[in-house]
Amino acid sequence: MIYSSLEARWIKITNVTIESQDIPKSFDGKRIVFVSDIHHGAALSIERVKKLVQRINDLHPDIIILGGDYISLEEKYIEPVFDELRNLKCNYGVYGVLGNHDWYVNGNLTKKMMARNKFNDCDNKSYWLKINRDSIKIGGVVDPDGGKPESESTVYDVHKKDFCILISHRPDYIKQLNNDLVDLTLSGHTHGGQITFFGLWAPILPTENGLWASLSLSEKSQKYRYGLIHFKPNMQSYITSGIGTRFPNLRFFCRPEIAVLILKKK
Repeated sequence: MIYSSLEARWIKITNVTIESQDIPKSFDGKRIVFVSDIHHGAALSIERVKKLVQRINDLHPDIIILGGDYISLEEKYIEPVFDELRNLKCNYGVYGVLGNHDWYVNGNLTKKMMARNKFNDCDNKSYWLKINRDSIKIGGVVDPDGGKPESESTVYDVHKKDFCILISHRPDYIKQLNNDLVDLTLSGHTHGGQITFFGLWAPILPTENGLWASLSLSEKSQKYRYGLIHFKPNMQSYITSGIGTRFPNLRFFCRPEIAVLILKKK
């Protein structure tokens, strides 16, 4: 119990290389820092959020992507967490979606705080990011608790040769993608299982409706738990273990993480 409590605070840096022939020359080597499920609240103090921001800035990211669930349970935590997140620094902007907890509490206030801090809201929205003469597309889908997820708002003007990133708080949405225009999806929500059997299997995972329930030993139940998945020949998905926790506020062989995604032209 003591170790699990300490592990919940032991953030690791995970470096992942994303290779694709669609990555433009100007984006080759660019670093995306991806974090999700901060869950600022009684179990994760504002001091820890402040340290998280500093660790992210120390990585000198080119792009920052936030996967949602910024707070846990109470509205009073929304403004303080964004007052700290506003100090994030990168070269080409902060992009993010809301998670189910944000919508449970107050999605409208969360969106207001994102807009105040000039974060790019990717809930069923997308943006072209341009460096020199090259561009990539960054978009996302709204969480089912906030509306109907629609990837069309991201891919409607994307061609097969373009590099396209889609953010979905819940990794289950990946199963519904029926086009070949998305190159990389980024998700959180699962916390990597949070409490696992030595990192190999998690007995508790969120269901598709957002609830937490016991799942089986089957490969299917664990596929969307954590890590890099080569979902289709031309699409990769990264599911992060996140930063914060849900009750019980423990982790076992599932450390919280800051994911550094390094783009590499194939």
